Amino acid sequence: MDPIVLFFIGLCVLTIISSLRIIQEYERGVIFRLGKALQQVKGPGLIFIMPYGIDRVVKVDLRVLTLDVPAQDVITRDNVSVKVNAVVYFQVTNARQATLAVSNYLYATSQLAQTTLRSVCGQQDLDQLLSARDRINDALKVILDKHTEPWGVTVNLVEVKQIDLPTEMQRAMAKQAEAERERRAKVIHALGEQEAATKLTEAANVMQERPMSLQLRYLQTLSEIAVEKNSTIVFPIPIEFMQLVDSLGGKKHQ
Repeated sequence: MDPIVLFFIGLCVLTIISSLRIIQEYERGVIFRLGKALQQVKGPGLIFIMPYGIDRVVKVDLRVLTLDVPAQDVITRDNVSVKVNAVVYFQVTNARQATLAVSNYLYATSQLAQTTLRSVCGQQDLDQLLSARDRINDALKVILDKHTEPWGVTVNLVEVKQIDLPTEMQRAMAKQAEAERERRAKVIHALGEQEAATKLTEAANVMQERPMSLQLRYLQTLSEIAVEKNSTIVFPIPIEFMQLVDSLGGKKHQ
């Protein structure tokens, strides 16, 4: 076969091979033709481009990405210095904008998340920062999503991971929690005493109206004492018994 023919066949094969690109299912390819981005984003699967540097493919990952926001020094509204870190879940929803609107969307999102975390947490009191995390997470998500939307990036979730307090503040909060537990214990004890006093008053009223119930209570007490291992039991004579003796004595004298 003519060498020139072989050369052209080989050149055609190389041209076809250099024109093929494989785009994964989770990727999209932004095509730049002579430096100008095409409107159509290609992929997934096998795509054809212009060879010899005419077309250039920039692959963009569309999967949900996890971004760890490093611990930020934050001064709360009530002047407490804390360290706060968070995690951001986001994904590219427009590959063309993510390529053209920002030079590095991952780095840009990371820097924006850090500054937003400091800003939002700095507007809260310490108690709010510790107790209202859901509200803070929602506020962070709304702010980040608003600023990343022009980049073709959507923020799915923001979670504050950890809040580190100064050692002095930890001790103060521990003392406060201990004092609160003691207060609750005293309140519960006082309520129990009040309820017991009420019940005893009701029992005394019943015994006053029905003296026989007092005698039954007296006999019950004697039976309980008899169970104990005592050699001698001393107990008073009921007043009613003495009244009965006096009444009998009075009848005899009559």
